[in-house]
Amino acid sequence: MLRSADLIAAEDTRRTRALLARHGIDTPMVSYFEHNKLRRGPELVGRLRGGASVALVTDAGTPGISDPGFHLVRLAREAGIRVVPVPGPSALVAALSAAGIPGDRFVFEGFLPTRAGRRLARLRALRELGRPVVLYESPYRLAATLEAIAEVFGGAEVVLARELTKQFEEFRRGTAAELRAGLPAEGVRGEITLIVNPGVADAESGEPPAGPEAD
Repeated sequence: MLRSADLIAAEDTRRTRALLARHGIDTPMVSYFEHNKLRRGPELVGRLRGGASVALVTDAGTPGISDPGFHLVRLAREAGIRVVPVPGPSALVAALSAAGIPGDRFVFEGFLPTRAGRRLARLRALRELGRPVVLYESPYRLAATLEAIAEVFGGAEVVLARELTKQFEEFRRGTAAELRAGLPAEGVRGEITLIVNPGVADAESGEPPAGPEAD
């Protein structure tokens, strides 16, 4: 697919360039990311209208999931251009498959608001649903997010998955407070996925599961 495309639109051209070099692919490449999507999107659709084939490559995971890829897909579909999905790694699915938490019903929230008040408000709304919640988080905000989860979800079970499908893949399990206390002083690196399971609470907390399933 990447070799046969006329152009590759990459979220991070540095990472994609390394991938292409490893496989001997010399397809031309342009950047497409959050801060240039409004300008670059129409340009790419113009190329597509002209008959070119464009491959969209995200920095990590599947294009369109918690990244600006869906904007380009929408523009292309509105222009009557065929969009062909190529399944790839997804931290959301990978984390659920290895977390040991029920995945038949869950809520995928993506990234929480960066402001503390809005983050707490959103977590409280999610708690009322009574289902496992899957979050993406930046390593720079991880500590604050775990503190907020501890405040809202109490002793609920939390799984922290880091660098999924990569060399330094790691899973940690505990309450949000325990995971926060276990963070190294120098912080962590990499892509992080959090799963909060309100149906399993720490016995010492005495808190029943939240939401309609608690009845």
